[in-house]
Amino acid sequence: MLDELLGRAELKERIAELEEEIGHLEARYEAESDRRAEAVRARQEAEERVNRLEDRIADLEGRLDAETDDADRSFRGRERLAGARLREVLSRLRSVETGPEGALTAAVTDDLPATVTDAVGDRAPLVRRAAPCLVYVDDARLVAATLDPPCPPEPFVAWDAGFRIDDAWFLPRDGDALALVRSDLFVVGTYDADRDEWTVRETIESDVKNAHSKGGFSQGRFERRRDAQVDEHVERSLAALDTLDADAHPNRLLVVGERTVLGAFEGRADHLARVDASGDPDDAFAAAVDDVFTTRLSLL
Repeated sequence: MLDELLGRAELKERIAELEEEIGHLEARYEAESDRRAEAVRARQEAEERVNRLEDRIADLEGRLDAETDDADRSFRGRERLAGARLREVLSRLRSVETGPEGALTAAVTDDLPATVTDAVGDRAPLVRRAAPCLVYVDDARLVAATLDPPCPPEPFVAWDAGFRIDDAWFLPRDGDALALVRSDLFVVGTYDADRDEWTVRETIESDVKNAHSKGGFSQGRFERRRDAQVDEHVERSLAALDTLDADAHPNRLLVVGERTVLGAFEGRADHLARVDASGDPDDAFAAAVDDVFTTRLSLL
C-alpha cells in the first residue's frame, strides 16, 4: 500500500523489466561470444588444413613434373640430394672437363637469358619449371641438369672449361648458424665442419595460446593477448641472436620456420625459408637442417 502511494510500485515493476531485459542481452552476448569463438576455432582449423593441402599439392606437382610438362616433355629424372649423396654428385660435376668454353653454368630465374635458352634448346620449358635454379650443360649436352641449392648465388651466366660449383651454395660452412623459429619456439645452432655436426646453442619455448576456449575473456582480448605473447617471444629470440653474434660470430645466419614470424628476422638473416616447424625442439631443429640442406637435382 505504501509503495503504491509513493509511486514506488511502478518503479519496481520497471526495474524488474529492465533487469529481465539485461538478462536477455547478457544471454545474447554470451551466445554471440560462443559463436565468435567457434568461428575462430573453425578458421584456425581451416588454415591448418589449407597448409596441409598446399604441402600435398606441392608434392603432387613434383610428381607431375617427373612425368610430363605443357610441351609433353619430361625430366629424365629427379632426385633430392643431401649429405654424402649430394657431395658425390657435386664431385662428379667438378670432374667434367671441356674445351675453353664448353661448360655452361648459369644461375637463373624463370626468365631465362638467351644464352641459356640456346644451350638447352627444347628443354627450356623444363628449366623454367625448375627455376630458380643452377643450370649445368656442356656443349655436347652429355651433361644437362639443374640444381636448386639452399643458398643460391645472384643470377649469372658463364661459359668455361668446367662447371662452377661453390660448396657454400649447397652445404653448411664452418661456423654457420641456423635458427628455427615459430610463434612459440626458437632454436638456434651452429655448424662444426671438423665434426660435421650441428650444436644447439639456445632453445626458447614460450607459452603462447593457440586457441580460444569457450568462456573467459572475449575473442578480441584473446587475440590481443596472443599477439603480445608472440611479440614477446620474437623479441626474446632476436635477443638470443644478438648474444650469438657476440659470442660465436657466425659466418652466415639462416632463419627458417613459420611464415607468420619469419618477417621479423628478414633484416638479420642471410637466408630465409619457410619449413615445417612442427614437433619438439630437437626433432624440429634436426628436420629443419635436413630440409634446408637438401638440393633437388633435375635431369633435362
